[in-house]
Amino acid sequence: MTFEKMIQAMTPDVYASLRRAVELGKWPNGQKLSQEQRETSMRAVIAYEMANLPEEQRTGYIDRTKKDGSQHGKNPLEPQVLKILNEH
Repeated sequence: MTFEKMIQAMTPDVYASLRRAVELGKWPNGQKLSQEQRETSMRAVIAYEMANLPEEQRTGYIDRTKKDGSQHGKNPLEPQVLKILNEH
């Protein structure tokens, strides 16, 4: 099974279990996750969230909206203009 098919087949219960395992660093049975297991589980959690959850419910979401509806700071996902200065 490919990673993508695994994410598509993942149930909300499996997602919740993986997310909890990553948060605690151990499986529900108490066994510690290896670094590789933690990284793979985190990738699966993030991929599941991207496919199934609205942005504000995803891991790492930061609400940048002020009370007046405007945004704090710049959008970190927008491309930034790079200026190259020549001294000629």
